[in-house]
Amino acid sequence: MKINWRIRFSKDNLAFIGRFVLAVAVPVLTYFGMKATDLTTWSALGDVFVRAISNPYVLMFTVVNAINILPDPTTKGLKDSELVLNKEGK
Repeated sequence: MKINWRIRFSKDNLAFIGRFVLAVAVPVLTYFGMKATDLTTWSALGDVFVRAISNPYVLMFTVVNAINILPDPTTKGLKDSELVLNKEGK
């Protein structure tokens, strides 16, 4: 799997970062019947995080959801194009 992670998670690629955060947060919040507005303290966020990684179903569903945003639609498979692979991250 040839992916240029520096480009994917760079400050110039906020759309991807936002999609990744949502891909992780939405299944967790949905499973526990919560809204983002329910996470008003760091301890509440930590509690949800611990509950999510302690639950194999939620963990697997979240990982699969995050993996689903990885493919570059302009290439075949899970790799980046040669142009992106050769770019330098900032």
